[in-house]
Amino acid sequence: MHTRPFGSAGDEVSVIGQGTWQMDGRDDADAIAALRRGLDLGMTHIDTAEMYGEAEPLVAKAIEGRRDRVFLVSKVLPSNASRAGTIKACERSLARLRTDRLDSYLLHWRGSYPLEDTFAAFEELRQAGKILSWGVSNFDVDDLDEALAIVGEGRIACNQVLYHLQERAIEHAVIPWCEAHGVAVVAYSPYGQGRFPNPSSRGDAVLAEIAEAHGATPRQVALAFLTRRASVFAIPKASSAGHAADNAGAGDLRLSALEIERIDKAFPVGRPKSLPMI
Repeated sequence: MHTRPFGSAGDEVSVIGQGTWQMDGRDDADAIAALRRGLDLGMTHIDTAEMYGEAEPLVAKAIEGRRDRVFLVSKVLPSNASRAGTIKACERSLARLRTDRLDSYLLHWRGSYPLEDTFAAFEELRQAGKILSWGVSNFDVDDLDEALAIVGEGRIACNQVLYHLQERAIEHAVIPWCEAHGVAVVAYSPYGQGRFPNPSSRGDAVLAEIAEAHGATPRQVALAFLTRRASVFAIPKASSAGHAADNAGAGDLRLSALEIERIDKAFPVGRPKSLPMI
């Protein structure tokens, strides 16, 4: 599994990680097996959030005995993101995850609390050793500019955003901004919504042809395309150990310039627009 520096956090983090949104938290043996299989294959970046129901306790079970191998990320809800509320929310997440620290802690999206208060709480948590870095999620360029004006360079570790082949809006401005300021980009929902791959799609036929040339799968090709830039990571979810293994296979897949050009044409970036959020 290829790794790269995670923005200002500086840690070497697996390019392909593991998401947990909509992952059943009721002692789901398949989900736990998927996370553990992913860890075995080098997908040591695990992303979760307080919003994800029982996902945090599930992650705790999956990483038991392996915490030091994991780059663990969770997120605070905007409704909890006051200065005191952020600290309390983090402590609840730590308890559910059965760990003494998070490798990175994110504001899930902007809410009504001033960013100054949330970021002050992040810094307090970092100084206490309860988080090692912090970042944001679903921030567009205007939000990022405001955040940077508050905390300065070198504080924001990442921006986690929607990014998949049919939603490439962040390539216009968000990715260039993050690259200019040393902020990692983390792609959530990298397969999009609905059926993927779709054999009837012309674009998916291109993925299938490229996959065959590499002895890979279309999903692996899609992830390799999304993470082709040195600033980008992806956190697909896996519902089974086999699915996790498929995701992990993208970690060392390298596409040629011609293959990247073919995918770019098959899934055009489109016009600039406001950052989508799900």
